[in-house]
Amino acid sequence: MMLKTPFTPYSEKLLEAAHRRKTKNQSSVVKTTTLHIGNHAPDFTLYNTANEEITLKDFIEKSNVVLLFFPLAFSEICTNELCSIRNDMHKYEQLNAIILGISVDSMFALSKFKEEQQLQFELLSDFNRDVARLYHVLYEDFPLFNMKNVTKRAAFVIDRKGTIQHMEILEDPGKIPNFHAIEEALHKCHND
Repeated sequence: MMLKTPFTPYSEKLLEAAHRRKTKNQSSVVKTTTLHIGNHAPDFTLYNTANEEITLKDFIEKSNVVLLFFPLAFSEICTNELCSIRNDMHKYEQLNAIILGISVDSMFALSKFKEEQQLQFELLSDFNRDVARLYHVLYEDFPLFNMKNVTKRAAFVIDRKGTIQHMEILEDPGKIPNFHAIEEALHKCHND
């Protein structure tokens, strides 16, 4: 006997989104060589915690963007990192910057994490690891817990022209990005 899963409007929305992704031109995920300061930031589309598609270029048109890749929601260091950003949001707002946090966690886990930590910025799920590969921030073998394909901790500052003005990719998951360097890059973007 087969059990039937109830079909809800939410299920229909997920199926439609999956179909759109499947039928999108496969060349939309651009393969790049190593990124450098001064390169154009690769565009991407990911789901946020409200299950909405979010595209990088939509934010770049409005403001500077700080991309924060982090390994795992709810881990102590990731929580400290993102809460530090939360506590200093006024600084980033004054510098016309939007924060986008990205991890390989599901949008459902990120939603709970965002709620519990009272984060006021978008968290995006890169569950398929496409964006982490695009930005070269994916551990093939995560140094902890014998896990594979986890996002490295990294920070990118992207100006309103879509140019990478600062980048820091950390090999040690126990370290956090240099927030002072991020703020300096944003000051430069803000004054240009």
